[in-house]
Amino acid sequence: MPEGIAISAGARDALQGWLAHLAALDGAADNTIEAYRTDVVSFLAFLSAHHGMSHGRATLARVSLSDMRAWMASERAGGLSARSLARALSSVKGFYRWLSDQDDFDASQVLMTRAPKYTKKLPRPVAPEAATDVISIAETQARDSWIGARDAAVITLLYGCGLRISEALGLTGGDHPLPDVLRITGKGGKERLVPVLPAAWQAVDIYARLCPFPIEPDTPLFYGARGGALGPRAVQKAMERARLQLGLPATATPHAMRHSFATHLLNAGGDLRAIQELLGHASLSTTQAYTAVDTARLMEVYKKSHPRA
Repeated sequence: MPEGIAISAGARDALQGWLAHLAALDGAADNTIEAYRTDVVSFLAFLSAHHGMSHGRATLARVSLSDMRAWMASERAGGLSARSLARALSSVKGFYRWLSDQDDFDASQVLMTRAPKYTKKLPRPVAPEAATDVISIAETQARDSWIGARDAAVITLLYGCGLRISEALGLTGGDHPLPDVLRITGKGGKERLVPVLPAAWQAVDIYARLCPFPIEPDTPLFYGARGGALGPRAVQKAMERARLQLGLPATATPHAMRHSFATHLLNAGGDLRAIQELLGHASLSTTQAYTAVDTARLMEVYKKSHPRA
């Protein structure tokens, strides 16, 4: 970026207004808000450098399709993947939809910009036997028994209840002992009810009895080795160690356990709509992408759900 060029105060205020709107009205998660901020700040910085001047709020309304194409070409030349660029473009379009409503201008030049094509990576679940083996190995591979019990408990929640890793690590001491049904607040502040299997209840109970730190209503349920709240990286490392011991592919991640929950449930005859509710997906198509079943199996489920089809 040329020296002296910066994002104007007006553009920054506009961006902050949009992010505040998302947080207050749409209930977007903190990580989502930060991703949007990063994408749009990068876009605004490009515009300033591209035109050799700081873009204020009023000049943002004059962004052309040529500007959009130049930005996308610059991002691709800088090594940004097509998938990441599509996400960034989505962020910019969201910002412009809000800004055009606020300032009453035509944002069609931005909104008509086409996202680059890319192949979506489908999740790869692990086999049912491998999922159980991962939990067993995670329990025995840690240097301390309580840490092994902790890792096994978290992974059991991912596989046995279909929780996101952030949802499992967001549980507090007030959730222990686990109820028959957990009330989980997921993406966008959406709540859902998740049944707790006996295996998950038992795994968390064993961990809680071994944990050297106090588990109280206002404390995290899962602790790190030094007594702070457990972070996702520790769970990822536990999965990496288990994966190496079992000879599983690199796709066997904590999130793959959630994929496995959905896939195995559907393969066992679970209803696609019910699984959608358990996972907290807004769209049924998202649930389909999380389930590694063939077309014939999906058609079988579809026909059972829609006998007139």
